[in-house]
Amino acid sequence: MTAADGIAQVNTFATHTALTAWGVASAFLAIIVLSAAFFLFARYVGRGPFVALLLSLYGAYAIYLSFPFDSLIPTAPALTALLWHLGLYAGLAFAFYLILRRVVVSDFLYIGIFGLIALSFLGAGFLLALGYHVFAVTAVYHFTPAIAALFEPNQYFFWWFVAPAVGLFFLAR
Repeated sequence: MTAADGIAQVNTFATHTALTAWGVASAFLAIIVLSAAFFLFARYVGRGPFVALLLSLYGAYAIYLSFPFDSLIPTAPALTALLWHLGLYAGLAFAFYLILRRVVVSDFLYIGIFGLIALSFLGAGFLLALGYHVFAVTAVYHFTPAIAALFEPNQYFFWWFVAPAVGLFFLAR
């Protein structure tokens, strides 16, 4: 084997590995971006507000399901309906966040860096599962098959729904 053959093999390996890593990253881009947003929120705002944010997602979901004025929200086109539903849920989550932020005190709360990463991932999974099963995001945007395999089956919704709460139970002290 000559030096040129060795260099060619290294280049082929590096190119193939880089393309494979980029393919995996792009397949899971939605969950990576949401996880990063949760993680950055927790790092810069604090652990207490992060816990309040995760808990506010549950409170908003409870009120969203029993929202009595659903007939006033437009149903067509799909993008408009999705934006109205997401806006309603985001408004409810923000209201619950403001309430819970007063209750959750960060002085008595500890979450390590790995726990923060895990909770960020679980929170992102919770939002993607809501997108699939409650908001029908797939009518507007089609996720990659890898993301669809994780969030589309109905029996997985329960597990993604309870995952942040279970994570908080074990990781927050």
